[in-house]
Amino acid sequence: MAVEGGMKCVKYLLFFFNFIFWICGLALIVVGVLVQVSLHKSFLIRDASASAAPIFIIAVGVVIFFIAFFSCCGAWKENHCMVTTFAVLLTLIILAEIAAAILGYVYRNKLSVVVQDSLTEMISNYKNSSAEFKKTVDDLQEVWKCCGVNNASDWKNYGEDKVTVPDSCCKNVTVGCGKGTMTDANKVYQKGCHDALETFLKENIQWVIVAALVIAVLQIMGIVFSCLLMRGIRSGYEVM
Repeated sequence: MAVEGGMKCVKYLLFFFNFIFWICGLALIVVGVLVQVSLHKSFLIRDASASAAPIFIIAVGVVIFFIAFFSCCGAWKENHCMVTTFAVLLTLIILAEIAAAILGYVYRNKLSVVVQDSLTEMISNYKNSSAEFKKTVDDLQEVWKCCGVNNASDWKNYGEDKVTVPDSCCKNVTVGCGKGTMTDANKVYQKGCHDALETFLKENIQWVIVAALVIAVLQIMGIVFSCLLMRGIRSGYEVM
């Protein structure tokens, strides 16, 4: 027996919600992949622990993607078992996200250490590396307008004179502009890439919080609509 009246409205709301939720799952997968590529390609980070966050994001995205599709089918067909399963799985996802948030807070300084160590390794290997590796480091410094890990002096072993930095450290990049200009603040960026990246993350963390709150609200709404639809479907069975 099909649901009627207000329950039919809940049915369509749940279907619409799951469509939005399905898009959120797809977005999480894309974000997770982009973060993974950025960490291990743009920043050349080797530490496997750095993959934990993006892999978790991708995993949650995949789970949400399929659960939302599963629930869309359940809502459309008014299948009590499928809607109930969706509500239970969505509750488990919320609990997993809460656990992940707690772990993220506990290990909030881990990424800073990983980036510090990876940038230090990049500078140490710069002179004897391939052209592709050097270009990655140069692009990093040019884009972030930084030099070295903590400051320009991290390149002290780059040149024989101990005061030469790669040209990518220069504010106006030209061939040979970094020669003998390590301490010249007018020509070379003095801020390290670690601080530049940390500043960027702090400035954009609010958007991460907003996104997390939006997804959390959608998940709670999904559970509420699912419970309402489950009750409506069960009432239909009882009438029959």
